[in-house]
Amino acid sequence: MVRIYGNRQIKTLPGLQTRPTTARVREALFNRWHHHLQGCHWLDLCAGSGSMGAEALCREAAVVYGIEQAGEACRIIRQNWQSIANPPQTFQVLRGDVVKRLAKLQGQSFDRIYFDPPYDGGLYEAVLDAIATYNLLQATGELAVEHRPKQPFSIPTTFQICHARVYGNTALTFFQSTQPT
Repeated sequence: MVRIYGNRQIKTLPGLQTRPTTARVREALFNRWHHHLQGCHWLDLCAGSGSMGAEALCREAAVVYGIEQAGEACRIIRQNWQSIANPPQTFQVLRGDVVKRLAKLQGQSFDRIYFDPPYDGGLYEAVLDAIATYNLLQATGELAVEHRPKQPFSIPTTFQICHARVYGNTALTFFQSTQPT
């Protein structure tokens, strides 16, 4: 179990199949984004237990999408988000390969995107390229990427770093679009 905003508990997968974002990192992210969550469209990539999307729902995001590979994790995410979402909030959990699922979201855009892949999964470049290619980040939105400190990955020219912080063994790098609004 993990505690999120409002002292709510959500379910997590047993064992080490997912790596939940630590409370310290969640707090830092939501402190940065707290003025932008009400009514936002949120995309949670490699969603794990869905704790980040659950926090977004608790903080009045209007629409939350999550993409996760593991079937059991998708079931838990749906349960967690169902217990938190209030009408007219909506959510959708998409199971499958994150890059392939991003292609199916073409035509949609999100105010906030959170990407927390398996650190050694080789997904950083492919996912960032897909987000840029399908124009999924709104011009005024932000994308946060969780990674190891000093972990190299290339970013598309359509993104620029706007903020970066390290929290122990975890780093968060925030990107904005370089496309005109």
